[in-house]
Amino acid sequence: MNTRPEPAQGPSLDAIMSERRQLINVAYRLLGSLSEAEDVVQETYARWYTLTPDQRRDIELPGAWLTTVASRICLDLLGSARARRERYVGEWIPEPLPEGTEWTSGRAGSVTTDPADRVTLDESVNMAFLVVLESMTPAERVAFVLHDVFRFSFNEVAEIVGRTPAACRQLASSARRRVRDNRAMVTPTAEQAGIVRDFKQAWQAKDIEALIGLLDPGVTAISDGGGLVTAKITPVVGGVEVARALVEIASRGDHLTVLERTVNGQPGLIGQLDGVTGVVMAFDIVDGRIRHLWAVLNPEKLRPWTDG
Repeated sequence: MNTRPEPAQGPSLDAIMSERRQLINVAYRLLGSLSEAEDVVQETYARWYTLTPDQRRDIELPGAWLTTVASRICLDLLGSARARRERYVGEWIPEPLPEGTEWTSGRAGSVTTDPADRVTLDESVNMAFLVVLESMTPAERVAFVLHDVFRFSFNEVAEIVGRTPAACRQLASSARRRVRDNRAMVTPTAEQAGIVRDFKQAWQAKDIEALIGLLDPGVTAISDGGGLVTAKITPVVGGVEVARALVEIASRGDHLTVLERTVNGQPGLIGQLDGVTGVVMAFDIVDGRIRHLWAVLNPEKLRPWTDG
Protein backbone atom coordinates (compact mmCIF):
# COMPACT_ATOMS: atom_id res chain seq x y z
CA MET A 1 0.00 0.00 0.00
CA ASN A 2 1.36 3.40 -0.98
CA THR A 3 1.60 5.56 2.16
CA ARG A 4 3.58 8.41 0.63
CA PRO A 5 1.93 11.78 1.41
CA GLU A 6 0.24 13.61 -1.43
CA PRO A 7 2.18 16.66 -2.63
CA ALA A 8 0.95 19.96 -1.25
CA GLN A 9 -1.53 21.59 -3.55
CA GLY A 10 -0.87 25.07 -4.83
CA PRO A 11 -3.35 27.89 -4.26
CA SER A 12 -6.69 27.50 -5.99
CA LEU A 13 -7.71 29.55 -9.00
CA ASP A 14 -10.33 31.31 -6.87
CA ALA A 15 -7.70 32.26 -4.30
CA ILE A 16 -5.41 33.69 -6.98
CA MET A 17 -8.16 35.57 -8.80
CA SER A 18 -9.40 37.04 -5.51
CA GLU A 19 -6.24 39.16 -5.47
CA ARG A 20 -7.30 41.01 -8.62
CA ARG A 21 -8.98 43.88 -6.80
CA GLN A 22 -5.94 44.50 -4.66
CA LEU A 23 -3.68 44.43 -7.71
CA ILE A 24 -5.90 46.92 -9.57
CA ASN A 25 -5.91 49.14 -6.48
CA VAL A 26 -2.12 49.21 -6.36
CA ALA A 27 -1.51 49.51 -10.09
CA TYR A 28 -4.03 52.32 -10.63
CA ARG A 29 -2.46 54.47 -7.93
CA LEU A 30 1.01 53.78 -9.27
CA LEU A 31 0.10 54.55 -12.89
CA GLY A 32 -2.91 56.87 -12.78
CA SER A 33 -4.51 54.86 -15.58
CA LEU A 34 -7.18 52.22 -15.17
CA SER A 35 -6.55 50.73 -18.61
CA GLU A 36 -2.80 50.44 -17.93
CA ALA A 37 -3.53 49.00 -14.48
CA GLU A 38 -5.69 46.29 -16.04
CA ASP A 39 -2.88 45.48 -18.50
CA VAL A 40 -0.44 45.20 -15.58
CA VAL A 41 -2.73 42.79 -13.75
CA GLN A 42 -3.13 40.67 -16.87
CA GLU A 43 0.65 40.52 -17.31
CA THR A 44 1.07 39.66 -13.61
CA TYR A 45 -1.27 36.69 -13.90
CA ALA A 46 0.44 35.61 -17.12
CA ARG A 47 3.74 35.48 -15.23
CA TRP A 48 2.13 33.47 -12.44
CA TYR A 49 0.92 30.84 -14.86
CA THR A 50 4.28 30.56 -16.58
CA LEU A 51 5.62 29.18 -13.28
CA THR A 52 5.75 25.44 -12.94
CA PRO A 53 3.33 23.79 -10.46
CA ASP A 54 6.27 23.14 -8.13
CA GLN A 55 7.33 26.79 -8.29
CA ARG A 56 3.81 27.93 -7.47
CA ARG A 57 3.58 25.54 -4.54
CA ASP A 58 6.86 26.94 -3.16
CA ILE A 59 5.43 30.48 -2.95
CA GLU A 60 4.32 30.86 0.64
CA LEU A 61 2.22 34.02 0.11
CA PRO A 62 0.84 34.14 -3.45
CA GLY A 63 -0.87 37.48 -2.84
CA ALA A 64 2.40 39.09 -1.81
CA TRP A 65 4.15 37.54 -4.82
CA LEU A 66 1.52 38.90 -7.19
CA THR A 67 1.66 42.38 -5.67
CA THR A 68 5.45 42.41 -5.86
CA VAL A 69 5.42 41.44 -9.53
CA ALA A 70 2.70 43.96 -10.38
CA SER A 71 4.57 46.73 -8.56
CA ARG A 72 7.80 45.95 -10.43
CA ILE A 73 5.96 46.05 -13.75
CA CYS A 74 4.48 49.42 -12.75
CA LEU A 75 7.91 50.74 -11.79
CA ASP A 76 9.21 49.87 -15.25
CA LEU A 77 6.17 51.43 -16.91
CA LEU A 78 6.51 54.64 -14.92
CA GLY A 79 9.96 55.20 -16.38
CA SER A 80 8.70 54.87 -19.96
CA ALA A 81 5.50 56.78 -19.15
CA ARG A 82 7.50 59.94 -18.48
CA ALA A 83 8.89 59.84 -22.01
CA ARG A 84 5.45 59.09 -23.48
CA ARG A 85 3.84 61.95 -21.60
CA GLU A 86 6.48 64.37 -22.84
CA ARG A 87 5.18 63.55 -26.33
CA TYR A 88 1.54 63.70 -25.25
CA VAL A 89 -0.53 66.38 -27.01
CA GLY A 90 -1.54 68.93 -24.39
CA GLU A 91 -1.87 68.27 -20.67
CA TRP A 92 -1.99 64.73 -19.25
CA ILE A 93 -4.54 64.10 -16.50
CA PRO A 94 -4.89 60.78 -14.65
CA GLU A 95 -7.68 58.59 -15.98
CA PRO A 96 -10.87 59.33 -14.00
CA LEU A 97 -12.59 56.52 -12.12
CA PRO A 98 -16.38 56.18 -12.27
CA GLU A 99 -18.34 55.51 -9.12
CA GLY A 100 -18.32 51.79 -8.38
CA THR A 101 -14.99 51.15 -10.10
CA GLU A 102 -12.92 51.72 -6.99
CA TRP A 103 -12.53 49.06 -4.33
CA THR A 104 -11.44 49.66 -0.76
CA SER A 105 -9.90 46.37 0.30
CA GLY A 106 -6.75 47.48 2.09
CA ARG A 107 -3.75 45.60 3.40
CA ALA A 108 -3.25 45.11 7.09
CA GLY A 109 0.25 45.20 8.52
CA SER A 110 2.70 47.09 10.62
CA VAL A 111 3.40 50.67 9.70
CA THR A 112 5.90 53.16 11.05
CA THR A 113 4.38 56.27 9.49
CA ASP A 114 3.05 58.88 11.87
CA PRO A 115 -0.78 58.55 11.88
CA ALA A 116 -1.06 62.18 10.80
CA ASP A 117 0.83 61.31 7.63
CA ARG A 118 -1.15 58.20 6.78
CA VAL A 119 -3.11 58.27 3.57
CA THR A 120 -6.43 56.47 3.33
CA LEU A 121 -7.47 54.48 0.28
CA ASP A 122 -10.28 56.94 -0.33
CA GLU A 123 -7.96 59.94 -0.19
CA SER A 124 -5.34 58.25 -2.36
CA VAL A 125 -7.71 57.96 -5.30
CA ASN A 126 -8.93 61.56 -5.52
CA MET A 127 -7.74 63.56 -8.50
CA ALA A 128 -5.77 66.14 -6.53
CA PHE A 129 -3.76 63.38 -4.86
CA LEU A 130 -3.11 61.56 -8.15
CA VAL A 131 -1.88 64.79 -9.74
CA VAL A 132 0.65 65.21 -6.91
CA LEU A 133 1.81 61.64 -7.48
CA GLU A 134 2.56 62.60 -11.09
CA SER A 135 5.21 65.05 -9.83
CA MET A 136 7.20 62.28 -8.13
CA THR A 137 10.00 60.17 -9.52
CA PRO A 138 8.98 56.55 -10.27
CA ALA A 139 10.90 55.27 -7.22
CA GLU A 140 9.36 57.91 -4.94
CA ARG A 141 5.88 57.10 -6.14
CA VAL A 142 6.27 53.36 -5.67
CA ALA A 143 7.89 53.68 -2.24
CA PHE A 144 5.29 56.17 -1.02
CA VAL A 145 2.20 54.40 -2.37
CA LEU A 146 3.25 50.96 -1.18
CA HIS A 147 4.31 52.14 2.27
CA ASP A 148 2.00 55.03 3.15
CA VAL A 149 -1.13 53.83 1.35
CA PHE A 150 -0.87 50.04 1.37
CA ARG A 151 1.20 49.65 4.55
CA PHE A 152 4.08 47.64 3.11
CA SER A 153 7.17 47.59 5.28
CA PHE A 154 10.29 49.30 3.94
CA ASN A 155 11.96 45.89 3.73
CA GLU A 156 9.18 44.77 1.37
CA VAL A 157 9.38 48.02 -0.61
CA ALA A 158 13.15 47.64 -0.92
CA GLU A 159 12.72 44.22 -2.52
CA ILE A 160 10.43 45.75 -5.13
CA VAL A 161 12.31 48.97 -5.83
CA GLY A 162 15.76 47.41 -5.72
CA ARG A 163 17.18 49.78 -3.12
CA THR A 164 18.00 49.51 0.57
CA PRO A 165 15.23 49.93 3.17
CA ALA A 166 16.94 53.14 4.34
CA ALA A 167 16.92 54.53 0.79
CA CYS A 168 13.23 53.61 0.43
CA ARG A 169 12.47 55.38 3.70
CA GLN A 170 14.10 58.53 2.29
CA LEU A 171 12.13 58.19 -0.96
CA ALA A 172 8.85 57.93 0.92
CA SER A 173 9.80 60.86 3.16
CA SER A 174 10.53 63.04 0.12
CA ALA A 175 7.23 62.04 -1.47
CA ARG A 176 5.40 62.68 1.78
CA ARG A 177 6.71 66.26 1.83
CA ARG A 178 5.31 66.82 -1.66
CA VAL A 179 1.92 65.56 -0.54
CA ARG A 180 2.01 67.64 2.65
CA ASP A 181 2.94 70.80 0.72
CA ASN A 182 -0.06 70.33 -1.55
CA ARG A 183 -2.50 69.05 1.04
CA ALA A 184 -5.35 71.42 1.89
CA MET A 185 -7.97 71.26 4.59
CA VAL A 186 -10.48 68.59 3.59
CA THR A 187 -13.82 70.06 2.52
CA PRO A 188 -16.79 67.95 3.70
CA THR A 189 -18.37 65.95 0.88
CA ALA A 190 -21.78 67.57 1.33
CA GLU A 191 -20.22 71.03 0.98
CA GLN A 192 -18.27 69.91 -2.09
CA ALA A 193 -21.46 68.55 -3.66
CA GLY A 194 -23.27 71.84 -3.07
CA ILE A 195 -20.49 73.87 -4.68
CA VAL A 196 -20.30 71.50 -7.67
CA ARG A 197 -24.08 71.75 -8.06
CA ASP A 198 -23.91 75.55 -7.97
CA PHE A 199 -21.09 75.43 -10.50
CA LYS A 200 -23.18 73.23 -12.80
CA GLN A 201 -26.13 75.61 -12.65
CA ALA A 202 -23.98 78.69 -13.25
CA TRP A 203 -22.16 76.98 -16.13
CA GLN A 204 -25.38 75.89 -17.83
CA ALA A 205 -26.82 79.38 -17.35
CA LYS A 206 -23.62 80.92 -18.78
CA ASP A 207 -23.59 83.15 -15.70
CA ILE A 208 -20.06 84.47 -15.69
CA GLU A 209 -20.44 86.44 -12.45
CA ALA A 210 -21.77 83.40 -10.58
CA LEU A 211 -18.88 81.31 -11.93
CA ILE A 212 -16.32 83.88 -10.81
CA GLY A 213 -17.87 83.79 -7.33
CA LEU A 214 -17.41 80.01 -7.15
CA LEU A 215 -13.83 80.00 -8.44
CA ASP A 216 -10.73 80.79 -6.41
CA PRO A 217 -9.03 83.90 -7.87
CA GLY A 218 -5.97 81.74 -8.59
CA VAL A 219 -7.91 78.77 -9.94
CA THR A 220 -6.25 76.55 -12.54
CA ALA A 221 -8.31 74.70 -15.14
CA ILE A 222 -6.66 71.88 -17.09
CA SER A 223 -8.13 70.02 -20.06
CA ASP A 224 -6.94 66.69 -21.45
CA GLY A 225 -7.97 65.86 -25.00
CA GLY A 226 -4.89 63.84 -25.88
CA GLY A 227 -4.87 65.35 -29.36
CA LEU A 228 -7.99 63.31 -30.18
CA VAL A 229 -10.59 66.01 -29.46
CA THR A 230 -10.49 69.78 -29.14
CA ALA A 231 -9.13 70.90 -25.77
CA LYS A 232 -7.03 73.70 -24.33
CA ILE A 233 -3.37 72.79 -24.84
CA THR A 234 -2.19 74.76 -21.82
CA PRO A 235 -3.79 75.39 -18.41
CA VAL A 236 -6.12 78.36 -17.98
CA VAL A 237 -5.30 80.33 -14.83
CA GLY A 238 -7.34 82.93 -12.93
CA GLY A 239 -10.99 83.15 -11.93
CA VAL A 240 -12.05 85.58 -14.65
CA GLU A 241 -10.13 83.76 -17.39
CA VAL A 242 -11.51 80.34 -16.39
CA ALA A 243 -15.07 81.67 -16.12
CA ARG A 244 -14.85 83.18 -19.61
CA ALA A 245 -13.48 79.94 -21.03
CA LEU A 246 -16.30 77.98 -19.39
CA VAL A 247 -18.97 80.29 -20.81
CA GLU A 248 -17.39 79.95 -24.25
CA ILE A 249 -17.53 76.16 -23.97
CA ALA A 250 -21.15 76.26 -22.74
CA SER A 251 -22.12 78.40 -25.72
CA ARG A 252 -20.81 75.69 -28.06
CA GLY A 253 -22.37 72.77 -26.19
CA ASP A 254 -26.08 73.50 -26.02
CA HIS A 255 -26.92 69.84 -26.63
CA LEU A 256 -24.65 68.58 -23.84
CA THR A 257 -26.38 66.94 -20.88
CA VAL A 258 -24.50 67.72 -17.66
CA LEU A 259 -24.93 65.21 -14.81
CA GLU A 260 -23.68 65.11 -11.24
CA ARG A 261 -21.56 62.01 -10.65
CA THR A 262 -18.93 60.73 -8.26
CA VAL A 263 -15.50 61.11 -9.86
CA ASN A 264 -12.58 59.43 -8.08
CA GLY A 265 -14.59 59.27 -4.89
CA GLN A 266 -15.61 62.95 -4.87
CA PRO A 267 -18.46 65.05 -6.31
CA GLY A 268 -17.89 65.77 -9.98
CA LEU A 269 -19.67 66.31 -13.27
CA ILE A 270 -19.93 64.50 -16.58
CA GLY A 271 -21.14 65.81 -19.91
CA GLN A 272 -22.97 63.46 -22.26
CA LEU A 273 -24.11 63.77 -25.85
CA ASP A 274 -26.67 61.17 -26.92
CA GLY A 275 -25.76 59.04 -23.90
CA VAL A 276 -22.04 59.03 -24.67
CA THR A 277 -19.77 60.65 -22.08
CA GLY A 278 -17.62 63.30 -23.71
CA VAL A 279 -16.14 65.01 -20.66
CA VAL A 280 -15.53 64.17 -17.01
CA MET A 281 -14.80 67.02 -14.60
CA ALA A 282 -13.09 66.69 -11.23
CA PHE A 283 -12.65 69.48 -8.70
CA ASP A 284 -10.34 70.51 -5.88
CA ILE A 285 -12.33 72.70 -3.48
CA VAL A 286 -10.61 74.73 -0.78
CA ASP A 287 -12.24 77.24 1.58
CA GLY A 288 -15.52 77.10 -0.30
CA ARG A 289 -14.08 77.81 -3.74
CA ILE A 290 -12.82 75.75 -6.64
CA ARG A 291 -9.03 75.84 -6.67
CA HIS A 292 -8.42 73.29 -9.42
CA LEU A 293 -10.65 72.00 -12.19
CA TRP A 294 -9.67 69.02 -14.32
CA ALA A 295 -11.61 68.20 -17.49
CA VAL A 296 -10.84 64.87 -19.17
CA LEU A 297 -12.03 64.75 -22.79
CA ASN A 298 -9.70 62.10 -24.22
CA PRO A 299 -12.15 59.41 -25.39
CA GLU A 300 -9.62 56.66 -24.66
CA LYS A 301 -9.76 57.63 -20.97
CA LEU A 302 -13.56 57.81 -20.92
CA ARG A 303 -14.40 54.28 -22.06
CA PRO A 304 -15.36 53.07 -18.55
CA TRP A 305 -17.85 55.93 -18.33
CA THR A 306 -19.69 54.77 -21.43
CA ASP A 307 -18.98 51.04 -21.55
CA GLY A 308 -19.56 50.58 -17.83
